Amino acid sequence: MSIFGKKEKPSCCGGNCNNESRKAAAENHGNGAKAKILGGGCAKCNALEAATVVALSELGLDTAIDHIKDYAEIASYGVMTTPALVYNGKVLAYGKVLKSDEVKELLKKEV
Repeated sequence: MSIFGKKEKPSCCGGNCNNESRKAAAENHGNGAKAKILGGGCAKCNALEAATVVALSELGLDTAIDHIKDYAEIASYGVMTTPALVYNGKVLAYGKVLKSDEVKELLKKEV
């Protein structure tokens, strides 16, 4: 905190990262598949990924999905509860496992 009005940039993950890791995570937001699952690889994350694959294929979209397991990168999306679904860099849902019909409805709004 600065005394004379210059504000420090807040940390994205509670202070466990530095400027380089924040910059790398921000650059990676646009790389790779359009759909991403954020989560450590638990059963709930895998279930959301499976539902997303079904929804993407039913909508005729590219079914390539990145599964982000790095918690610093997950935090860079502003997500603190997993699993989370990201499409085109936008967080569509977090904190619960969606069914494929629910994923389809979210994706239809983004396409």
